[in-house]
Amino acid sequence: MVDGADGMQPYPGMVISYVHREDAVIIDPPGFLAAARAAYRADNPDAGEEDARRAIADVYDAAHALIDRYGSIASEHGEVAAGATPRRRMSGGVGLPPGDRVRDRPDGLSPAGSIGQVAVGEIPSLQDYGCALPDLVDLIVEPLRRAEPG
Repeated sequence: MVDGADGMQPYPGMVISYVHREDAVIIDPPGFLAAARAAYRADNPDAGEEDARRAIADVYDAAHALIDRYGSIASEHGEVAAGATPRRRMSGGVGLPPGDRVRDRPDGLSPAGSIGQVAVGEIPSLQDYGCALPDLVDLIVEPLRRAEPG
């Protein structure tokens, strides 16, 4: 580990992990599925309505289609968020108070927060696990524990 005046300095072989959590609450299930199917069709121009219905059959498929298209479950992209209730300024930050939901997004979702953490250091990369990935909790929690400074 090489530390400098500005914190940890990069070195050959250093692994950088970004662990991210994003939450969204489904407000309108048909709208959610419709937005995900539209995202799927946008990424697969030769797919028709029936192809999209088969490909986007459940909440997992739908979430992945939105992430693949927009980089987020509840993106602020105009195709899925246009015309939605603007986020109000509240004490301590920007967003809605706990339990208050956005009810008018075209994608049927209410963004419910996101958080991310960068972990660096002597941690195994996903590639280095090969085909034998450990438990998901170990993949997410362990890099954060092992890379904690001090």
